[in-house]
Amino acid sequence: MLYTDGACSGNPGAGGYGIVLKWGTLCKELSEGFAETTNNRMELLAVIKGLEAIRWDKAQVIVTSDSSYVVKAINEGWLKKWRANDFISKSGSKKTKVKNIDLWTRLIPLLEKHQVSFVWVKGHNAHPENERCDQLAVNAYKEGPLQIDKGYIDNKE
Repeated sequence: MLYTDGACSGNPGAGGYGIVLKWGTLCKELSEGFAETTNNRMELLAVIKGLEAIRWDKAQVIVTSDSSYVVKAINEGWLKKWRANDFISKSGSKKTKVKNIDLWTRLIPLLEKHQVSFVWVKGHNAHPENERCDQLAVNAYKEGPLQIDKGYIDNKE
């Protein structure tokens, strides 16, 4: 089980991610803070970092997240459509570049490496692992050290 959350103070602003990774009786927690980023980037980076922490191939992973952005992108097929359209989102006659391409393209091989499913949970609703992930994420950006989110900085609009 992989539980993830991202948090941001301001959006953009200082942010962080928190991860609780459980396998049987083992539990690993990870977090990291960034000086300037967005909430969606932290939500997505949490999933990436959690999957990267799994060292073997073809792990069956259930990702539990309170991020509609991440969960819907997978479960509703947005990511597949974006990838097929070179990360251009089409809404009627309007076309826009998908945000966070650097992270989505980093996630794709991890989804192919493992057997991953996504479950959405309501945030701040007393789900123990989600609450812990939120605490880890907030502490990461409040306590530092803060990293530079190069993907965000390079692609600011």
